[in-house]
Amino acid sequence: MTHIPEIVTEGTGHHEEIADRAEFELGFSAKGRTRAAAVTALGKLVAAAQPALDSPAVAVTHRRLWVHDEWRRGSRTGTCRAEEHLTLRVTALDRLESVLGSLLAAEPASFSGPSWTLEDSDAALAAAQREAVRDARRRAEGYAAALGGRLGALRRLSESDGRGAPMMAMRAAVAEGGPDVDVHDLELEPEPVRVTVRCTTTWALET
Repeated sequence: MTHIPEIVTEGTGHHEEIADRAEFELGFSAKGRTRAAAVTALGKLVAAAQPALDSPAVAVTHRRLWVHDEWRRGSRTGTCRAEEHLTLRVTALDRLESVLGSLLAAEPASFSGPSWTLEDSDAALAAAQREAVRDARRRAEGYAAALGGRLGALRRLSESDGRGAPMMAMRAAVAEGGPDVDVHDLELEPEPVRVTVRCTTTWALET
């Protein structure tokens, strides 16, 4: 059987566009003499943020509750702590400042974000994949020409390590509480999100 020579190349594709979604993590914490008292106090804190969480511009993607005794140096302190941690996505960035202002006015114990994301990440991934294949083909065509032949059919394609969509993140400081928290000066403008794909291709070399 005649062996057909092959050319193996790697290609890299990038696709970048401005984020249209923002994700945040925040947590609330309260103490009480009993677990019930701690949960009641926590409920009041979360209730202050609930109008912002119920906004059509906000999707709560994760909520988790912890209730536990507090210990110090191996002994119970006689108090309990209740905590709730949330992950949320702001789906309308024109409402970003008002949503953050309301959330920060509720004085969460912790707050971080945004992580910038894309609504249609599949389309961004497909665009990066097309560019990666074009890049691999260009490289293979160059090698084929250098060898005095021409590029034949694609025989194999695999995705290399390194695919991903790093989220451009900016951390928002927790502002002082109050009815109107102004987050305008934090300059939380949407940032570019880049999707990178790498592939390995194998082509037949025709002489």
